[in-house]
Amino acid sequence: MNLANNLCQGLDALQINLSDFIQTQLLNYLELLVKWNRVYNLTGVRDVAEMIPKHIFDSLTVLPYVRGAQILDVGTGAGLPGLILAMARPDWQCVLLDSNAKKIRFVKQAIIELDIKNAVAECTRIEAYHPTDKYNTIISRAYTSLLRFYTQTARLCTIDGGLLAMKGVYPETEIAEMAGLPVHLETFSLELPKNAAQRHLIVMQINKE
Repeated sequence: MNLANNLCQGLDALQINLSDFIQTQLLNYLELLVKWNRVYNLTGVRDVAEMIPKHIFDSLTVLPYVRGAQILDVGTGAGLPGLILAMARPDWQCVLLDSNAKKIRFVKQAIIELDIKNAVAECTRIEAYHPTDKYNTIISRAYTSLLRFYTQTARLCTIDGGLLAMKGVYPETEIAEMAGLPVHLETFSLELPKNAAQRHLIVMQINKE
């Protein structure tokens, strides 16, 4: 099984054009993740071939929905999706946040080894994070409920920015909990190559009067 071919075919299916350098960088990230995962249990996905659709393609499907160049990934875990987005779009500036020290240790090591110049990892809880500047896009992948994500991060988003929540099955109950809040929600169903699992993206535009 050729991982490089699998990656290339999936990118074609997603209509995402990445240079050979970036594709190699993504594969090197997976190699590093597999190595660290043996000791640190960073992800429940053990097979590197499965990591391509479940981690790489899953992260890349949100590219069309990202606004601006200042990105905050909350609850990044092993760098998903933030590190993948940073590699795919070197002109973006990505900050990756997680309170789990071992996961941030891995992300920082990946940034060094893969020479990713547009990503920074921070080990902190979102409640304790008070940056100087705000972000165009704040994203989370299976992090928490929509309501909690909104209440924790809305303060950090620019007026014309948005919050992106990556979910599995359609989160009907969570969407209902957002009723009455000053936010506009849109839901998109995402199709992943070589992955039949349901994936949805909830885009939240904050209404700041």
